[in-house]
Amino acid sequence: MEQQAPKVKSADRVLDIFELFTGEKDSYNLTEISKNLNMPSSSTYLILQNMLSRGYLETDRSGKQFRIGYKLFAIRSGYMRNASLTGEFNYIAEKIIHNLNETVSLSIRTGNQLLYIGEKVSTHSLRFNPSLGVTLPLHATASGKILLADLSAEELRALYPSDELEKVTSKTISSFSDLLKELDKVRKQEFGYNMGETVDGVHCVAGAVKDMDDRAVASISISIPVVRITGEVWGNVHDWIRRSCEELSNKVYRQN
Repeated sequence: MEQQAPKVKSADRVLDIFELFTGEKDSYNLTEISKNLNMPSSSTYLILQNMLSRGYLETDRSGKQFRIGYKLFAIRSGYMRNASLTGEFNYIAEKIIHNLNETVSLSIRTGNQLLYIGEKVSTHSLRFNPSLGVTLPLHATASGKILLADLSAEELRALYPSDELEKVTSKTISSFSDLLKELDKVRKQEFGYNMGETVDGVHCVAGAVKDMDDRAVASISISIPVVRITGEVWGNVHDWIRRSCEELSNKVYRQN
């Protein structure tokens, strides 16, 4: 027996309203929406007011004609930007793999976690291999420190209300005061470091991808097993991080 998809009546009605605007008209009044969707005027009015207050709909000067609001365009813009972000990252990461053959990742912040949204993995048998969609504590990662360093003291305390931080390995920063000291270094150096704080024996360098307001919105990182690190390799990693972050920032967020 085919399982029926669960339905939420109010959610269905909101979606029906959105789909109404895919037709020939770009605006409707309350009566037209109620009649087209066979919905009671009273409940239609309440839904429209809710959508209006959230920016998903807007009205003309009379306040009677409804049309699609700015919020949907903002969501679409964000989607297109993120698609461009990962697409441009893949191009840059290919160059890094060709030159260094070490794992390179793209990540963003979600709450107090680091989310991996892009990766190109080294072909070495010994390598760091993060999986897309996996999250790790921000304070235990190089990219996480980059993104945390962009936050104010108040924002940091909101993320970390406790003075004790989660340990991933024995080398993970474990106190809020030590994290603040580490973030001061990140701001001065403009690089984030992970020296075995996520995976024993793996070091990582990260930099910031910045938007038009010079805010860190994402991070590029390169991870290397300690056994392959030399002075020359470490220097090349920093050069690639600096160039790649600048290139990705310019292509995605600073285009004219």
